[in-house]
Parts: sequence; structure tokens; C-alpha cells
Amino acid sequence: MTPLEVAEARALTPGCAEVLHLNHAGASLMPQPVLDAVIGHLQREGRTGGYEAASEAALSLGHTYEAVASLLGCAPTEVALTESATRAWDAAVYSLPIAPSQRVLMSRAEYASNAIALLQLCQRSGAEIVLVENDEHGQIDLAALAEALAHHDVALVSLVHVPTQSGLVNPAAAVGQLCQDAGVTFVLDACQSVGQLPLDVTQLGCDVLTGTGRKFLRGPRGTGFLYMRQALLEQVEPVMLDAHAAEWIAPDRFTVRADARRFENWESNVAGRIGLGVAIDHALGWGVANIAARTEWLAAGLRSRLAEIPGVTGHDRGEHLCAITTFSVADIDPTVIQRRLRAEAINVSVGTANFARLDLPPRGIDSVVRASVHYITTEDELDRFAESIRTIVSSPAS
Repeated sequence: MTPLEVAEARALTPGCAEVLHLNHAGASLMPQPVLDAVIGHLQREGRTGGYEAASEAALSLGHTYEAVASLLGCAPTEVALTESATRAWDAAVYSLPIAPSQRVLMSRAEYASNAIALLQLCQRSGAEIVLVENDEHGQIDLAALAEALAHHDVALVSLVHVPTQSGLVNPAAAVGQLCQDAGVTFVLDACQSVGQLPLDVTQLGCDVLTGTGRKFLRGPRGTGFLYMRQALLEQVEPVMLDAHAAEWIAPDRFTVRADARRFENWESNVAGRIGLGVAIDHALGWGVANIAARTEWLAAGLRSRLAEIPGVTGHDRGEHLCAITTFSVADIDPTVIQRRLRAEAINVSVGTANFARLDLPPRGIDSVVRASVHYITTEDELDRFAESIRTIVSSPAS
């Protein structure tokens, strides 16, 4: 992206004038078109009524399915809209068949909500979770995965594309190829990768993909989506249904709808869903490949700046790193750093062990500061951030 394009993107983002936002991996700053779409629909609801406003907005709502499909390279009928990535992930995975004799494979990047759900599912079904170790780069070991797929009856492989606590990008396409070769369902959590990395479900080889609107897509909170491959969709009935997901055709019979919306509920945040579609259009307009190139370059620059500060330790591993940078400062709790930065109108997150128990504790790490750039971030902001960290290091008690 050129400097003029970055300036244009920042001009469309009111928050850029208020904060130095390095928390896009938590919740990004929404651009004005998204704000206009969400607020405009809420105002319409207030004037005409919720049902009536939704009816008027039917085309905009339908467009959001098309936007997700364009983003992922799938059919709109393979897309369901949800209130979060976790809700999408749970809706899909809890519905997949898991037999007592089977194994579920996951990596050390697994997110807490996913891991808890898998533990519960395996406790209920009698299946077993098998942890696939990392390779020397800190990402999922493909050779170990191939070995596990060859020697176990595997129900599914769960992979987090980009962990919440690291700049790592797992080799999802290679995992997808191994799963396809083995005939095993591949579930990809793209919560942190969607919007910052190009995603194509055919190239990734995933059967299920889940994502959120609020992070790198720069959409509203309370929005997410589920992709399920058509061939799998035809075999899976959701564990929960309502009158939107199914039709009550007789007192003792119902039929489940044919498309992925069988995983939805009737009641939803209509304004948020419209905003999600606008956010995806906005990202596609800039070009996700362009966004990826810029964010990786900015994150590399941030890591380089932090590496020059005594007492700062970076924690990102992997052959391919993305927009997320994690680090710690000797003898200063990450929450203290977060609080001091917030006093300067600088936003970051703190990643803690309870969200990444298979990754951080084995490395002797309790928590990290997570700074996540986006294409609206500037080099001047990186310089300001590094200077603030330098000040905190030099005066830890102040």
C-alpha cells in the first residue's frame, strides 16, 4: 500500500485521531463505512421497528453471505453467520460425529475455548485427545501429524491458524493436504488470520473454517461466521435447531434446511451482520494480499525496534510470522505495561497462560504483551510505541 492509500485508510478511521491502536488482534478500529452501516440500521430500527427494518435490509443481509463467500472462496450456501467465532466453532464441532474409539488431534497453538470444548466432547464420547507436537520452528510438526493420521482412527484435526498469544502462522494448507489424503475432517480456527491473511478454503483444504468480524476484518463486535464444505454439510445435523435452522412440517416431524444456515439461530444482531458485510467489502477493496504484505512488514519493524531495547524479550516463533508481536519486559508484569501504555492512549493486550496452556507454560511464560498492527498503523506510531516501552523499562516503578 502506498503512503497515500494509508493516509486515505486512516482518514476513514475516526479512532486513528484518538488512540495509537495496537490491539487489532483483540478488536480493531472500525472504519467509518462500517460505523455508518451499523448505526444507520439501528436508527432505522428505532424509527420503524426491528422486524420491519430487517425486512427492508434483506438485500444487505444477503450480501453479507456473498461477502464471506468472496473472502473465503466458497459458495454462499456454505456460510452461516453467528455472533462470534467461538459460537461458529462450537456449532460445527459439537455436531461432528466422534466415536469412543477415535482420536482428536490438536496442536500446542490450541485456543482455550476450543480446548475446553474438545475436552468435554471427548469426556462425553470416550474419544481421546492426541497432542501433535511442534517442530523446531514452534509450529505444528507436519511429520508428527502425518504419523498420527496414519496410525490412529482420527475423528478430526483441530488447528488454530494464528494463535491468540503469538505471531506464528501455522502451515494450514499443508495440514489440509495431509487431512485430505487421510480422509479426516479438518477444522481450521481462522479467528486471528481472517482479514490479515488471504484465505481460500480450497487451497487450505479445510472442511470447516471459523472467523470473527471484530479483529482484522475491522467489523463490529458480536459477529462471526462459519464455513462448512458442502459434502460435509450434507452429513452433519446441528446439535441444536430452531425454526430458522429447520422447518416444523407436521406435529411429529421436521426437516433441516439444506444450507449452512442450519447452524444459525433466528434471532440475531441484524445491524452487526450488515456491518460485517460492509467490513468485508472494505477489506476486499484494499486487497487482503496487500494488507498481509503491509502488516507483516510493519510487525517485522516493530520486532526490530523492540529487539534494540535492553530488557525486552520477544516470544514469537515460526517460519512465517504475521501482524501479531508478543514480548515481555524483565521484572515488569505485562498488565502494568498495558496500564501505563493505556495512560498514553496506546492500546495493547495481555496474553495469559490460561488461554494458551499448551504453549506458554511449557516455555516458562506466564503472560506476554501482545501488540498487533494493521494496515492503518504507521512507522511513526511504531517509533512512538518503542519509545514508550523504552521509557517504561528505564523507569519501571513510576
